[in-house]
Amino acid sequence: MGDRTIVHLLRHGEVHNPGGVLYGRLDGFHLSDLGRQMAHRIAEAVGHRDIVHMRTSPLERARETGAPLAEARGLTPTVDPRVIESSNEFQGVNFGGGAMTFVKQPWLLRHMYNPFKPSWGEPYDEIAGRMVAAIHDARDAARGHEAVIVSHQLPIWTTRLFLEKRSYLHHPKSRQCTLCSLTSVVFDGDRMVQVRYSEPAGDLIPVADRSAPFSAGGAPREDRP
Repeated sequence: MGDRTIVHLLRHGEVHNPGGVLYGRLDGFHLSDLGRQMAHRIAEAVGHRDIVHMRTSPLERARETGAPLAEARGLTPTVDPRVIESSNEFQGVNFGGGAMTFVKQPWLLRHMYNPFKPSWGEPYDEIAGRMVAAIHDARDAARGHEAVIVSHQLPIWTTRLFLEKRSYLHHPKSRQCTLCSLTSVVFDGDRMVQVRYSEPAGDLIPVADRSAPFSAGGAPREDRP
C-alpha cells in the first residue's frame, strides 16, 4: 500500500465587495471582516492536522485566507498561478440588476451561447487540467502527510466534477463549495481514492449567500462572495 496523502482545496472567505461586481481576477478585492473571521476559523479547525505544504492563488483574497493557517503550521505558502480564479468575460460587471443587466448591456448575451464550454470564460477542461496538475505537485510535496491549496469556487468545483467523472454542465446553485469550505482529495500513493467535503466555517456564512450563489439571469458568479 502506498503513502496516504490528503490535498485539501480551500475556498477563500467572504470578500469586501460593496459594489457587487463579479470581480474574477481583478486586483484590490480583500477579505471582509467576516472573511477574516472565516480564515481564522479554518486555522482553528485544521491547524492541528499534519499539514506540511501550502500553496495559494496569487489573488489577495486567497492569500489572506491562507495566512492564519500558514502561521499556525509555520509554513510559507507557495504562490501558484495554476490555482487562480477562472477567466471570465463578465469580469467587472455588476449583476445586481438581475435580468435587466442583459437589457441594459445586451453585448453580454453574445457570450452565453455555449454553457458546455463555457462560452463566457475559461474552458472547464483547461481549469481542471491546471488544478489537477497543482494538486499532484502538492501531493508530491506532502507525500504521506497533508497539503492545502487555497483557490476559488469554480476552479474547485470544476476539479471535483472532473475527479468524480461527472458532467461539467451544472447550475451554479448546485455547487457544493461554500465560503472557506474544504474539498479534500485523498490519495493512496499516486492513486486518488476519495473526495471528501466539509464546511468548518459553515455556521458563519450568511443565509443570503447560501441561497443566492449566482447572478440573476443564469450569469456565472464564480466568487461574488
